[in-house]
Amino acid sequence: MVKGIAPLLRSLDTRTTTPVAKVADAFYLSPEWRKLVDQIIAKRGRICEDPHCDGHTHRSGMRVFADHIIERKDGGEPLDEGNIMLRCGASHSRKTAAERARRMAARG
Repeated sequence: MVKGIAPLLRSLDTRTTTPVAKVADAFYLSPEWRKLVDQIIAKRGRICEDPHCDGHTHRSGMRVFADHIIERKDGGEPLDEGNIMLRCGASHSRKTAAERARRMAARG
């Protein structure tokens, strides 16, 4: 039956199709969040704090992401400095993907 449907389906040409633009959560644009992030960076420095980061690509002044250790979706405190870890882009992406996978697995 699937073979009969195959000629009717078109493949998606990813060269001409653009992904949906990511929309920032309004929380991360709030003055309270921006102030907290600025304070954390001033106190801790612009470094990756992730213990699993190998750090070989770090440079002075690199971009860091203030990442909730316990994500807001999972009940983490949004403006608690103790719930924030500064991460480089690679570490932030790795942790976010792992949390997303964990949530999906929990759903069954």
